[in-house]
Amino acid sequence: MIPGRCIIVALPMTQPAANETPRHDPHDAPPVAAPAEGQDPERYWLENVYQGGARQLTPRAIVAGMLIGMVMCLSNLYIILKTGWSMGVTVTACILAFSFFNLMRQLRVFREDFSPLENNAMGSVASAAGYMTGGGNMAAVPALLVLTGTLPGTGWLVLWFAVIAALGVFAAIPIKRQLVNIEALPFPSGIATAETIKALHGHGEVARQKSRLLGIAGLIGAIVAVLRDAKSAWLNTHAPEFLRLPLPIMEKKSILPWATLRDRPLKDWGLAFEPSLLLIGGGMLMTWKTGWSMLLGAVLTYGFLAPAMVDQGFITAVTQKAINTWMLWTGAALLVTSGVLSFAFQWRSVARSLQALSGLFRKKHEATQDPLAAIEVPPSWFPMGFAILGPVAVALMAYLFQIPVWAGVLALPLAVVMGFIAARVTGETDTTPTKALGPVTQLIYGGLAPGNVAANVMSANATGGVGLHAADLLIDLKSGWLLGGNPRQQLIGQLFGVVAGAAIVVPAFNLLVPDAQVLGGEEFPAPGVMVWAGVSKMLSVGLEALHPSARMGALCGGLLGIALVLLDRWAPKAAKPYIPSAAGFGLAIVIPGSSSISFCIGAGIAEYLRRRKPKVAEAAVFPVGSGFLAGESLMGIFILMLKAFNFMPK
Repeated sequence: MIPGRCIIVALPMTQPAANETPRHDPHDAPPVAAPAEGQDPERYWLENVYQGGARQLTPRAIVAGMLIGMVMCLSNLYIILKTGWSMGVTVTACILAFSFFNLMRQLRVFREDFSPLENNAMGSVASAAGYMTGGGNMAAVPALLVLTGTLPGTGWLVLWFAVIAALGVFAAIPIKRQLVNIEALPFPSGIATAETIKALHGHGEVARQKSRLLGIAGLIGAIVAVLRDAKSAWLNTHAPEFLRLPLPIMEKKSILPWATLRDRPLKDWGLAFEPSLLLIGGGMLMTWKTGWSMLLGAVLTYGFLAPAMVDQGFITAVTQKAINTWMLWTGAALLVTSGVLSFAFQWRSVARSLQALSGLFRKKHEATQDPLAAIEVPPSWFPMGFAILGPVAVALMAYLFQIPVWAGVLALPLAVVMGFIAARVTGETDTTPTKALGPVTQLIYGGLAPGNVAANVMSANATGGVGLHAADLLIDLKSGWLLGGNPRQQLIGQLFGVVAGAAIVVPAFNLLVPDAQVLGGEEFPAPGVMVWAGVSKMLSVGLEALHPSARMGALCGGLLGIALVLLDRWAPKAAKPYIPSAAGFGLAIVIPGSSSISFCIGAGIAEYLRRRKPKVAEAAVFPVGSGFLAGESLMGIFILMLKAFNFMPK
C-alpha cells in the first residue's frame, strides 16, 4: 500500500504512494516453455501456444471486468487514503470471476463454461479499472486539493483520468513485442496471473478453496468495520478504535527522558493496537522485512523523535496531524531519495528502454512477412492514439490546471519516455517505479515552471499515470502471451476498464474527501498525498521557507534513505535481512504508529506460516489477506456513504 504485491500468486499490494515493493518475486517465476535456439519466438508461439478460436473478450467478460474492477477501485481508494498502498487487482478479480461464473453455470444461467482466456481478458478489464487509483492519480489530485483548496468538477476529472490512462495503454504498443515476445522479460506478476488462471480452470477444488477463503475473510473484515465504525440505534455496542499495548514501559513509568511522553499515554502518540483487519491483511501481503521495518520506524518516530520535537516546541500539539506536519519532511525526503537512488541503480534498464524508443522510427516488421500481423496490435495505433488524445490532454492541462501549453506539450514525450522506462523496469523487476518517476518529473517542472504548483503536481500525475497503465497492460499481455490470448482484444479490454475506473473513482473520492481537512488526520492519513504535496510545496517555495528544524529533518531523512539503499545493495548477503527496508521505514514516519504496528502483525503472521506451515501459507495468505482488505474497505466506504447521506449518525 506509499508504493506496489502468496500462493500460486505472489501479488500483493501495488502502487501506493511512496513505497516500491515488488508485486512478485522474480526468482519464484516458474519456467516457461521456449522455442529452440535460433527459432523465431513469435512463429513458435503462433504455431504452438496461440488459441485463435477460443472465446476471449466476450460481452460477459467485459461487463464482469468493469463491475469487479469498479468494486476493487473503490476498495483501493479507501486503502490508499488509509495507508498509501493499494492491493493487487488482477488475481483477485480472476478468482472472483471464476467463482461467480462457475456458480452461474451450476445454476444453468449460462450454458458455456467461463474459459481461461475469457478470464484473462476479464482480468485486463478489471486491472485497468482497479488500478485507476495508482500512477499518482490518488496522490496528485488530493495533493492539489491540499495545496490549493479546490479541484475541477467531477466530469472534468473523470475525463482527465480516462485520457491519461488511455495514453498509457497506447504507450505500451510499440514495445510490447520487443519486451514480451522477443526478449521474454519475466513480468512475474503476469506469470503469476497465468498460473493462477491455469490452476483455477484446471483444479476445481483449488479454485473453490481460494474463493471460500477470500469470501470468508471479506465477510469477517466487513463485520469488523461495522462493529468499529457503525453508530446507530440498532447497534449499541462498538469495538474500540484503539487498544493499549501490553508494554512494561507505559505512561508515567516510562524510562524515556521526554517529559511529554511521560505525561501522556502511548495511545496519544499512536503507539497502540488498532483493531483493523484491513491493516493486518495489508501486512500479510508485505514481506517480513517491510513489516518489521515499519514497526522500527514507528517506535523511533513516535516513541523518541516526536516527543523530543514536542518538548523543543517544534511540534505544537500531540495529534497525528500536527506530528505529521513536521515529520512529513523527514519521511518524504527518505522516500524520495531512496526511490530515486534505487531507480538509478536500474540504469541498464533505462538505457535499454531508450534504445527501444529510438527503434520506433525504424520499420521492424514487413506486413507481408509478419506472422502476427493479424493478431498483434497494429503499430499505427500508437501514433493515432497520441494524435487524438494528446491534444485533449494538453487542453485539459491548460484549462483545468493553468499549465502553460508549452509545458503540457513537453509532458507528452516525457510521459512516453517515462512509460517506456516504467514498462521495462516492471518487466525485469516487477516493480513499477512511479514513485521515483513522479519526483523526477516534479523536479523537472520545478525548474521549468517555478512557483507553478499545479504544473508541478499534475505534470507528474500525467507521467505517472502513463507509466503505470503502460506497465499494467504489459503485465496483462504477458499472461495472455503465456495462455495463448489475443493481444489486440486485451488492449481493447483495457480501454473498457479505463472508462469504468475513471467513472467510479472521482465521485467516490469526492464523497470520501469533501474538503482538504479530511486528509492527513487519523481517519485518512493519506501518506502518499502528503508526500506528493510536500515535494511540490518545497519545490515551489524553496527549502529556505521551511523551519530550520524541518530542514534538518529533511536532510537527515534524505541521507538515511541513501544510506539504507546503499547498505542493502553492498552489505554482505548474511547481513541484508537485518537492514531496514527504506520504503517501509519511510512509510512508518508518515502514517500513524498504530497502522505500522498492525502492518507488522500481519507480516509476522504470514512469515510464521511461510516458515512453519508452507502449504497453509501457499493456500491461504493471499486470499485471506486480500479478503480482509476488500471486506473492511468496502464496508468502510458503505458506512461513510450512509453517514454522508444522513442515514447514520456521524
